Amino acid sequence: MRPSGEPALPSAALGVIPARYGSTRLPGKPLVPIAGRPLVQHVWERARAAQRLAALVVATDDERIARVVRSFGGEVVMTSSAHPSGTDRLAEAAAARPEGIIVNIQGDEPLVDPHDIDVLVDGLAAEPACVMATLSVPLADRAMAEDPNVVKVVCDTTGRALYFSRALIPWPRQQPAPTDGAIWQQHIGLYAYRREFLMEFATWPPSLLERTEGLEQLRALERGRTIRVLPARGRYLSVDTPGDVIAVESALAASA
Repeated sequence: MRPSGEPALPSAALGVIPARYGSTRLPGKPLVPIAGRPLVQHVWERARAAQRLAALVVATDDERIARVVRSFGGEVVMTSSAHPSGTDRLAEAAAARPEGIIVNIQGDEPLVDPHDIDVLVDGLAAEPACVMATLSVPLADRAMAEDPNVVKVVCDTTGRALYFSRALIPWPRQQPAPTDGAIWQQHIGLYAYRREFLMEFATWPPSLLERTEGLEQLRALERGRTIRVLPARGRYLSVDTPGDVIAVESALAASA
């Protein structure tokens, strides 16, 4: 993150980490300890290393999370407890801010790569026709590609999203599938939004495809908006279960 004394970027970006206490599979998830520090602190520390963020905040509705974030020097924005999604919390946190680009940094991604945050901001700033940007990585494993918990994305030749799905897309009609590189792309759920579009997006009701797949980004595609998909560099392991905590701690130990 840029030092506060430096001038703002031409398209200044705000990083927002939505964090809620309630989680069906892992209650109190943002505060779950990972290698001696709470999950939300890992996300914060990695995100603040991004060079394209003019500011970084944690958006929460829970004072327990707020106290912990303040204890390690993070900035907190208190938001409504009525938000149905992290995007709605993001929009409230950004409503009174001046930054032109808003980055949704998932609060359960302790291995988020600051370089990828910079790629998102630069990619969106460079394409005036795009209102959103997100990330993907090649996916060569057929079993992972068939997993409905792994979201896939299909893009056109310019890297703009055609569709996101939990299903196996594209479906390889040839068997076996072509082997000239990975035919599937795994979606990585970091997003950058133009501020005006985020505020508009948050007013739209969930769309048919969004409700069918359980994927918010389809709301934008159904409205004919353009989403740029950029290549991610980092390794991403989201934390949703106690087993995920063990996997992340192993990854952190391996990279130390």
